[in-house]
Amino acid sequence: MASAVRFLSPWRFLRFTRIPGVHLHTTGASMGASVEDFNQAKDQLGKLKKDPGNEVKLKIYALFKQATQGPCNTPKPGMLDFVNKAKWDAWKSLASVSQEEARQQYVDLISSLLAAEGPAVAATPTGSGKAFETLLVNTEDSITTIRLNRPQKKNAITVEMYNELIEALDLAGKDDSVITVITGSGDYYCSGNDLNNFTKIPEGGVQKMAKDAGELLKGYVKAYIDFPKPLIAVVNGPAVGVSVTVLGLFDVIYATESATFHTPFSQLGQSPEGCSSYTFPRIMGHAKASEVLLFNKKLTATQACELGLVTEVFPDSSFQSEVWTRLKAYAKLPPNSLALSKQLIRGVEKEKLYAVNVAEVERLVERWVSDECMQAIMTFFQAKSKL
Repeated sequence: MASAVRFLSPWRFLRFTRIPGVHLHTTGASMGASVEDFNQAKDQLGKLKKDPGNEVKLKIYALFKQATQGPCNTPKPGMLDFVNKAKWDAWKSLASVSQEEARQQYVDLISSLLAAEGPAVAATPTGSGKAFETLLVNTEDSITTIRLNRPQKKNAITVEMYNELIEALDLAGKDDSVITVITGSGDYYCSGNDLNNFTKIPEGGVQKMAKDAGELLKGYVKAYIDFPKPLIAVVNGPAVGVSVTVLGLFDVIYATESATFHTPFSQLGQSPEGCSSYTFPRIMGHAKASEVLLFNKKLTATQACELGLVTEVFPDSSFQSEVWTRLKAYAKLPPNSLALSKQLIRGVEKEKLYAVNVAEVERLVERWVSDECMQAIMTFFQAKSKL
């Protein structure tokens, strides 16, 4: 028991008088993690930079106790002993979970917390690669990972990030990796366009800004259309705007259960991009696509999966470990076979996608210089300034 208290103590754990109900995900793994993996995860816990919150810390505590001591067999603390009662309740709720399963869930949970903070501490691929200002790009185990890296801005896409993503995709398409993965740093996948892009008016005025932005967007979407290898999105949190619309150009999309998908174009006086005016109706049907693209319906990860936009949804606690295990297995497949098969799938509609991309950008350029769009963006900034 002393060791459990020691490893949690850096957080000054659970100094509060009332704790909400804790719901633990208790789906057992087919094979429990080894004791070595468990001890390694325990050591890595101290590398966390952010306090994960009381509910998660209760999960960690309960899984640790279950893994090391088995089912709770200590007397229930008194009603007024709020802290120890909350810890006891969390441990007691794992009565049916074996020690092997608890070890696996503990390892999965710690891995997901570390991965969410970025590759500097995460149990995800690390390796060498070109340095970018807004991205973290590395290649390991035949996987090139492109990680959006503006977590303090919810990975909102600036002009610089657009250009870096185009370059990173070009490099990944030519390197020796088998698959390419795009994901986000922190707790957001991507919050869409950084609307500060609209405040940087060049010498040519709004017309010049809209034209330049249109050419950049056209090249950005084309980079996805032309990408030659399997492209997989690992959606680690909320996704907004263009980060959602281009998902129709990915080959596989894995999402954590707390992810959401939102395209609020109408609210901002704009129109869809990323070929979504074509791919979304094809994927989810005209009526459902209209709800999303016209009427700004926000989808949960489960809803997005039911509509066919997302391939599979994973529990938050095991998202990173389950997904990366699967990706590493994919990366062992014959690379030429994968690339040629993708060419067959994409080649059927590539010319159509080019045409849709051009049409969408033309309409957006018109929208960006319209009074309606300008007024909507001004309203957004005014509301933001009052927060």
